Amino acid sequence: MNKITIGQYLPYDTFVHRLDPRVKIISVFAYIITIFFVTDFVTFIPFVLLLAAMLYTAKIPFKSIIRSLKPLLFIILITAIINLFTSPGNPVFRLGPFTITDQGIYKTAFTVLRLILIIISTSVLTYTTSPMELTYGLEKLFGPLKRFGFPAGELAMMISISIRFIPTLFEEAQKIQMAQKARGADFESGNIINRAKNMIPLLVPLFINSFKRSDDLATAMEARMYRIGEERTRLNDIAMTRVDYITLFVFLIFCAAIIIKYILW
Repeated sequence: MNKITIGQYLPYDTFVHRLDPRVKIISVFAYIITIFFVTDFVTFIPFVLLLAAMLYTAKIPFKSIIRSLKPLLFIILITAIINLFTSPGNPVFRLGPFTITDQGIYKTAFTVLRLILIIISTSVLTYTTSPMELTYGLEKLFGPLKRFGFPAGELAMMISISIRFIPTLFEEAQKIQMAQKARGADFESGNIINRAKNMIPLLVPLFINSFKRSDDLATAMEARMYRIGEERTRLNDIAMTRVDYITLFVFLIFCAAIIIKYILW
């Protein structure tokens, strides 16, 4: 768990890092939404190339991308198994009471590739955007909703804090697990029910420490005069440049072209 990279920021000076956080947030959401319109592997090629270009430009190490996938491998595996054994089609071979079809294999590969692209694209956002910039970007995007009473600043702060503390919680879970193992706890043997019961000595102190950390954070914010609903000033404000507008325009045109292709054809 000491190699968990979800929520971590890589402070490089690259073109992607210098982009306005609003551009990156909108681009990632547009990228993910557009992926769900894709229905064939050929159309995935420009998505893979675009993502590879962003990773290369942002100088994100390949091992960091692999590490970002590890915590979600279980979800990917479960999704793959469900699609593999529940999709109708021409039988390829049987595995006990289960039948694997050609459509099941195709759908499994397609779904896994889609999930991997979504996870990596989201990781690019957190790798290249600091928690403070992410907060400012979300607050600016939600800003027009303030006139309707929408708590834009508070929601942006909650999201950024949640992302920021993911690595911390993983690291704390590792320390608790090692401490419990030293006391004789067994997290690996037995059936799935026994394993779930054995997780209680890990989850209970983790939840207690999380609530304590939340209380400490709230106290620290109050000590710094943070007030809900109050307008706050910033040391370094964010502003869109011509490069940001051009990048966002090109990206949205790419996504719109893919969506229009599948809607009209």
